[in-house]
Amino acid sequence: MNLNLTTALKTNRRVFMLQSALTTAAVVAAASAQAQAMVSDTDPQATALGYHSDGTKVEKAKFPKYAAGQNCASCALFQGAAGAAAGGCPLFAGKQVSSKGWCSAYAKKSS
Repeated sequence: MNLNLTTALKTNRRVFMLQSALTTAAVVAAASAQAQAMVSDTDPQATALGYHSDGTKVEKAKFPKYAAGQNCASCALFQGAAGAAAGGCPLFAGKQVSSKGWCSAYAKKSS
């Protein structure tokens, strides 16, 4: 094998391995950061939608659509795994909602 070709292959392999390691680290860091971001009840978007991290504390007079037993885990918008304590919601991009939470956009999951 040509000496220049061997050197080029080793360099390309090193670059590839370094890029792979950096990409993996970035993905892990992004996933970790996303998992930690929870919607606060006082967040402006949450306030506008009447979001409560504990659905049992919803003011029924203010939100007549609320019914006992409704929560984010049973909402069609909830993107968390079954049984998860929290999960994503497209209404709160980049943040997670409590599975026990509720907001006025609640839509029951189809069975």
